[in-house]
Amino acid sequence: MIDDRMDRERQLWRALEAVHAVVYFAPEAKAAYAGLGLRGFWMGYFASRAAALGAVGPRLVTAVFFGFAPRMVQRALPRAWELAEPHRVAAARAEVARTVLARHVTGADRLGTVTASLAAATAGLEFAGRPLAAAHAELAADTDPVGSLWRSATVLREYRGDGHNAALVAAGVNGVQANVWTAATGRLVPEQREFRGWTEREWAEAAVALGRRGWLDADGALTGRGREERAELERCTDRAASPAFAGIDDAALREMLAVLAPVASAIADAGAVPYPNAMGVPQPR
Repeated sequence: MIDDRMDRERQLWRALEAVHAVVYFAPEAKAAYAGLGLRGFWMGYFASRAAALGAVGPRLVTAVFFGFAPRMVQRALPRAWELAEPHRVAAARAEVARTVLARHVTGADRLGTVTASLAAATAGLEFAGRPLAAAHAELAADTDPVGSLWRSATVLREYRGDGHNAALVAAGVNGVQANVWTAATGRLVPEQREFRGWTEREWAEAAVALGRRGWLDADGALTGRGREERAELERCTDRAASPAFAGIDDAALREMLAVLAPVASAIADAGAVPYPNAMGVPQPR
């Protein structure tokens, strides 16, 4: 029964990830941020995801986003805040989410129930050690059901992500090593190094460091020990994320999956979130 519960929770995390991630890939996002004066995809990405934190600098964003090379963040921030205030960027992002998700969400009655449950779950969370989740939880509630769904999915997504980053730090894995390690699982796009701003030398050095720990072989493939350590990292992430669903009973969890799994599948089938992608999250099922 415990394994069944964990499997359902993992399925729900994947569905919530898909719901959240439409704001990164939708063409509406690029147009919305360009309309605010932000220049290029990556400035829009860093500004929109960080906007909940306020007009913060690149060092903090590099820390909480974790996997990006500092120089890549520095190209976007703090310049973005000179072009558009954080509250305007956050509002544009929420509008993109509502617009895009409306194409994939059906069943308004059931959606309302699930959205209310998710909002209650986020309201009851303890955010100590979860800076990005806490920042998004501080944003105003959305009265639109689709907007509320996206807000809750985003808070929960960043809640899990904050815990995942803490697990990586505890394991002694830095940002570039985290990318190289995940790339070895086959869950990332071939352009991952470029998408995260690391040089070829930094990428190669990270592979060597992981090899010294016995996690990668000479060809950069996962070893048996590397797979075991990766599985333990995911278990640590699951344990850290488990309080999010602790107050949701099995029947409510099944209902959430019944409503959100088809939404996530529709998002994936439409290419609104491509798989594989740079986030390294498995495709929802």
